[in-house]
Amino acid sequence: MKPIIDILEGKITAAMVAATGEKSCAAIVRPATDPKFGDYQVNGIMALAKKFKANPRQLAEKVLSNLDISDICEKPEIAGPGFINLKIKPSFVAGAILTINSDSSDRLGTEKTSKPKRIVVDFSGPNIAKQMHVGHLRSTIIGDCICRLLEFQGHTVIRQNHIGDWGLQMGAVINARIEQFDDVQYQNLQTLRKAYSSMIQKSDKYPEFKKAFEERFSNILHTDLDQLENHYREAVEREKKDPNVANNNRRRTADLQSGDHVARYFWEQAREITLNACFEIYSKLGGVFGKEDIRGESFYKNMLKDVVEELKEKGLAVESEGAMCVFPPGFKDKEGKPLPLIVQKSDGAYLYATTDLAAIRYRVDKLKADKIIYVTDARQSLHFQMVFAVAKMAGWISEKVELAHVTFGSVLGEDGKPFKTREGENVKLADLLDEAKEKAETIVNEKNPDLPVEQKRRIAEVVGIGAVKYADYTNNRTSDYVFSFDKMLAMDGSTAPYMQYAYARVQSIDRKAQERGINITTAAINLTEPAELDLAKHLVRYGEAIESAKVDYRPNYLTSYLYELAQKFSVFYTNCPVLNASEEKRYTRWLLCDLTAKTIKHGLKELLGIEVVEQM
Repeated sequence: MKPIIDILEGKITAAMVAATGEKSCAAIVRPATDPKFGDYQVNGIMALAKKFKANPRQLAEKVLSNLDISDICEKPEIAGPGFINLKIKPSFVAGAILTINSDSSDRLGTEKTSKPKRIVVDFSGPNIAKQMHVGHLRSTIIGDCICRLLEFQGHTVIRQNHIGDWGLQMGAVINARIEQFDDVQYQNLQTLRKAYSSMIQKSDKYPEFKKAFEERFSNILHTDLDQLENHYREAVEREKKDPNVANNNRRRTADLQSGDHVARYFWEQAREITLNACFEIYSKLGGVFGKEDIRGESFYKNMLKDVVEELKEKGLAVESEGAMCVFPPGFKDKEGKPLPLIVQKSDGAYLYATTDLAAIRYRVDKLKADKIIYVTDARQSLHFQMVFAVAKMAGWISEKVELAHVTFGSVLGEDGKPFKTREGENVKLADLLDEAKEKAETIVNEKNPDLPVEQKRRIAEVVGIGAVKYADYTNNRTSDYVFSFDKMLAMDGSTAPYMQYAYARVQSIDRKAQERGINITTAAINLTEPAELDLAKHLVRYGEAIESAKVDYRPNYLTSYLYELAQKFSVFYTNCPVLNASEEKRYTRWLLCDLTAKTIKHGLKELLGIEVVEQM
């Protein structure tokens, strides 16, 4: 079933063409801002009247004379300077409800796109040897939601986690690990390296070296993510004070890039430890990534030289102050001078921009992407604008391929400043999610102490994690928002606990029917009560909400729809008895309850990645 708004736009646009002969008409149908004026409003008449220098109201009348939507709407009304107000017929809404109910595909009557695309979504992007922190939350869950929306609409979505696992930061970690060897152990390490010198850079001999390395130094090779992060933090501080440390870090980076087995071992170890911690978080957040989705900076390391060479051959990359730079038109610094995108430093090192360009080329050539979406904070806007411009200049992006940068604001503490611990450090995402679960468990124990322990724990996990995600989704993604457990765990307002409770409340109706031995028999749909019709109209607009959220990559459009649905259900349930209704009304009301529950569950679980529970 097409969304009603699309059906109306198609019919009204055709009527505008018939009335004027102008083929580039646009009806511009929008939901009415005030229900007393109807359900939808047509806004395109005034622009068309201006083009033809016609009276808007007279043109609106002419359009209506060419329009037949009597099967969908009551008689249209012209308002103001040329708006057309539309009110959907209860009979049409009843038919749409039956169509949704008959959909056996669990799509709730929504159609798939007629033009499916291959879409790469790049999001999350943690760094190796560092804990994921609250700054990774928005990219991870907004990116996941975008993927879910696109997948639901029938697109082929390729998730890509572009982790930071290459470059100088890895050299710093490797150097810190090697510095753990005392003088004797270091001499033994050098002896081992010498024994394997003939195979140090032969990747097929690496397993033999790794085995010998682990056997000889097993007592000092063990580490964890906290230690790795401390190594990285200390290396950064030491670099500032000691030039020799910086030189050593660069040397270890060169060792890694040249295939040195010791550097490779520590790199692999740091990567594995970090990703294991990341996947624990991704699992808690709804299974965001599979291991096949990890394609970090190191994946593109052998492509970087070709990227720079091709840019040079095409006359795009030129030397500037020893570095290779591209100067895309339209980008200037504060002094008005052309702004460079540096693709290779004077010492030969490559940069983030080089890797991002290699990734674009790979995603188009190998992954056959029709569209690439990047989900990062707004501070990276200029970087991606320049990378996109250079990719197009190089001819790696055709007119058929779309590049999109989806930005978001920051998570703030209740003091209005970036969310930090009391010690001024970034809040670890794992700690934040654990705290959410603990706080939710306290609430569950207070509200329903008689539930079995395991059930309370399950509810606490679902509610706690859901609260964090939903609170983020309810905010306009481009805005900053204040992180508050009290607000996000509240049982009223647009929160996950409220929505999860609304779902459980609707589900309880079936349990009550079984307890009372009431059978729900099929009958004609009869939407005579205002609360019934209001709820039904909202249910049939689910597809419109999904499309709005997808078009602008704004999950808050979906959370707004779901919250409004829960509110309309509450009004309906207060004014329209379900199980105590007459037989002719009982099926209509039960069906509205059933579709409300299915829609809330689908929106939360399938599109937002938030679990629901049958009882709270």
